[in-house]
Amino acid sequence: MPKMRAVQVSRPGGPLEIVERDIPEPGPGFVRIKVQACGICHSDTVTKDGLFPGIQYPRVPGHEVIGVIDAVGPNVPRWKPGQRVGVGWNGGFCGYCDSCRRGEFFACQTSTDVTGVTRDGGYAEYMLAPISALALVPEVLGSVGAAPLMCAGVTTFNCLRNSGARPGDLVAVVGIGGLGHLAVQFAAKMGCKTAAIARGKEEEPLARQLGAHHHIDNKTQDPAAELQKLGGAKVILATVTSADAMKAVLGGLGVGGTLMIIGAVPSLEVNALQMLLRNQSVTGWYSGTAIDSEDTLNFSVLSGVQSMNEVYPFDRVAEAYDHMLSGKARFRVVLDMGR
Repeated sequence: MPKMRAVQVSRPGGPLEIVERDIPEPGPGFVRIKVQACGICHSDTVTKDGLFPGIQYPRVPGHEVIGVIDAVGPNVPRWKPGQRVGVGWNGGFCGYCDSCRRGEFFACQTSTDVTGVTRDGGYAEYMLAPISALALVPEVLGSVGAAPLMCAGVTTFNCLRNSGARPGDLVAVVGIGGLGHLAVQFAAKMGCKTAAIARGKEEEPLARQLGAHHHIDNKTQDPAAELQKLGGAKVILATVTSADAMKAVLGGLGVGGTLMIIGAVPSLEVNALQMLLRNQSVTGWYSGTAIDSEDTLNFSVLSGVQSMNEVYPFDRVAEAYDHMLSGKARFRVVLDMGR
């Protein structure tokens, strides 16, 4: 059987191991993808450290995948060898359960597939994916640049376009990191008055470069008070994983404003009276499905939104993963299978 290189985790908390495996064959409704690039996301710790229930090991992580279809299984309409596609966190959906019938495909009740978690992902030369997980990649978009848009990109873009914010509304982004540097770009390109909230005056040049109209230093300024000076935020997009940072900005919401959480925190204290009197809300946002990823890629090409990446070759995957965990990456880490 033809062989491929893959990076697997053999047990929860175990190392990333480069191994040789058989190249898989696609079954009904599946395609095989020759991987060109795969982002290394903090959510890959779910697989690496066994944080998701029921993971079967060994498992290949990776859910920010760009590659070319090189084989299709039976019963695969539309998709053909040679098409360049992306696969994100959502590993597909059934299409017939009650959630899918309502269009809530992300909440599919029968298919709980998560790329790189319940099914092998993109830390490999080849991978399999169901057709419901495929996003078509624009020809003009490079594979390395597209990979982070399959998770960080779709999460921020899809959140913002479903937030209720309209052009001209004040949108604040908390944190200019792997998620935040994309969120600032998307908010500005959508025509929103964009405020970037980050720790330190030295972050202002980057915030302006990304398109922010305002920079708020939450190290020396009260972010809630500063947002109120600007009229109060219609949307605050919290990309950080600090409940204290989120709590500090809640007072900056305007009437009818919403704090949208995409950074995972175990708990968050809110001022219930403030929210009642000003008709405010706090909500979480799931990233998106394949068509949302496709929309993200197309909007990024149209508007010029770009992920800022540090690129590593496949054989330096352990180093790349550790660099991602260090928090020092500016801002996404990507494996380039061609390097």
